[in-house]
This record gives sequence, structure tokens and C-alpha cells, in this order.
Amino acid sequence: MMTLKILDWMTHRNRIMIAGAAAALLSLETPSMAQTTSQTAAPVVWQMATEYPQSNISGTGLATFGRLVAERTRGAVTTKTAFDNELKISSGDMLRAAQEKRLAGGDPFAGPLEASDAIFGLPSLPFVVQSVDAAKAVNAKARPLYEKALEKYGLKLLYITIWPSTGLWSDRPLHSTGDLRALAVRTYDTNSAEVMRAVGATAEFLPFNEAIAKLKDRSLNAILTSGDGGAGRKLWDHLRHFTPINYAIPISVAFVRLDAFNALPKDVRDQVMTAAAETEKSQFELLENRTVENYARMRQNGMTIAETVPAPVIAALWQGAGATIAAWKAKVPAEAAAIVDGVMRQ
Repeated sequence: MMTLKILDWMTHRNRIMIAGAAAALLSLETPSMAQTTSQTAAPVVWQMATEYPQSNISGTGLATFGRLVAERTRGAVTTKTAFDNELKISSGDMLRAAQEKRLAGGDPFAGPLEASDAIFGLPSLPFVVQSVDAAKAVNAKARPLYEKALEKYGLKLLYITIWPSTGLWSDRPLHSTGDLRALAVRTYDTNSAEVMRAVGATAEFLPFNEAIAKLKDRSLNAILTSGDGGAGRKLWDHLRHFTPINYAIPISVAFVRLDAFNALPKDVRDQVMTAAAETEKSQFELLENRTVENYARMRQNGMTIAETVPAPVIAALWQGAGATIAAWKAKVPAEAAAIVDGVMRQ
């Protein structure tokens, strides 16, 4: 009888010990499991795109973001980037391509997006922004407007890239207004096409790939773009002169679909945005020496870069810009127009 009681007591004691050990193990494992949920989930791959080469400032930004987001999320999110319009999706088509889920995101040049929302015409308005510091200030003020415009299309702004200043690549030096009238020029948005037409040039807003084809068949003899855009495409094979008219200091806007972003765990979303902020900082730092590097590369390839812009040429362009700026201000919210008014008063 005594033996049975001892056995019962031992069995009861073992049950208590086992239950206690299980509870202790559960208390140790539960936080660990929560912490590693994002790491054990299937990796997410975002298809991104740009219509520019990887060496271009837009391509560099997407490559940097891809590296940083993989590092920050420990591989939970990676990117697959199509450079140089590999997917045949130009900047102006990227918002629609994302809505149709052909892309998770991309880095379109902002100007062509004006067809989707007029606010995107702001950074490439003619002769409004004349320094990198002014470009940073303007885009900081406009950022909430860019975010709101993208959200209407189910997209989230990741980071902004400020481009080097826009100039004119041409097959001739620009000494006079007569030289402007002799240009058949590719522009990068409808506003810039209107400005060039106002000075007598033949102008057409085209994606870069189409512009290259028209350079080859000589139906174009000029392209409005930065040294960065032109150097990435080796425009010196067709156009040997560059005139730094400082037309604008434009931007591109990197985005991702909101549904793709919101599907991520909270901790992963935070790391994605950390990677985006680091990319934007890196892009601003890259810009500091970009123009000097581009000009050196252009000269190495036989380009002639005008030291000064003849006064009649710049005066004609500024005059042609007035109507375009006024028309843009008339179709945007007052807060957007106020940004332009503020920078032009400085």
C-alpha cells in the first residue's frame, strides 16, 4: 500500500515537472518565433524598372536601393531591376504598368508623369530652379504633394532622385536665336516641348529610346537632357555640342505598389523605408560631383561644351518659358503654385 502511494506521488511530481518545463519552453520560444516570422516567410521579389541605363543616375539609384533593401530586410525583400527600358515601359507608362501589376515599382522621370497629375510637372518647369540647394528646398516642400498624387494610383513614394541640370545637346553650337530655330529637338515632357516651339524650334516629347532611333535617321538634331542623361546614352556618337542652359534641375520618383508594400510585416516595412531613406541620401551625395564627372567624360569623347550661353539665346528661352509656367500654375492647387512663386521671388 505504501509502495502504491509512493508511486502515485512520483507520477504526480513528474507531471508537474513536465508541465512546468513545457511552460518555460513556450515562454522562451514565443518571442523568438515572433521575431523571426519575417525572416522565415517566403522572400518577396519586387520587379522594378527604369527607362535609363544602370550607369545613369536613375539606374544607380535603383541598384543602390536593391542592395540596401536586401541588406536591411535580411533578404525578406529583394528587387529585380530592368534597366534601359528593357521591359518597354517608358517613364510616362510606369504608373499604369504598376496598376496593372506588370511592375512592383520603378523610378520614372517625373516630367512625363504630368499627364497623370500636374504636380509632377513642377520639378522640370523651365528656369524656375537654378541651383541644387533650391531644388532640394522645392522638392522637400512638394514631397507631400508627390506622395498624395502617387497614392491616388495605389503607389507609395520610396525616394526622390535629383538630376543634374538640363542642357541642350546639338549637332551645332548655339550662337544665336537662328540656331535655336534650326533645331529639331527631343524634349522630355510637354512643357519643354512648348518652350522649344516658342523659340521657333521643331520640338517633340519622346521617350529616350525613340529619340535615339530618330537621331540615327537624322530626323532629330538635338536633345534636351542633362549631361547625365546624354552621357549614359553616349549621345556624342551623334551630337557633338552641349550648351548648359540650366533649363531645369528635374527629378525622378521611385515608388512601389501600396498593396505590395502593405503585404509586408510591420518590421520589414520599416526596414524598406530605412533603405529608401539611405538611397535618397546616397543619391544626393552622388549629385555633388556628377556634373563635373559627366563633363569630363563628355570631353574625353570629343564633346564641345559651351563655356557661356550667348545672351540672345538664353533671353529667348526665358521669354518662351513664361507662358508655360503660367499655364502650369493655372491647373495645379494653390499650394503647388505657391511653391513656384516662392522660389521665383528669391
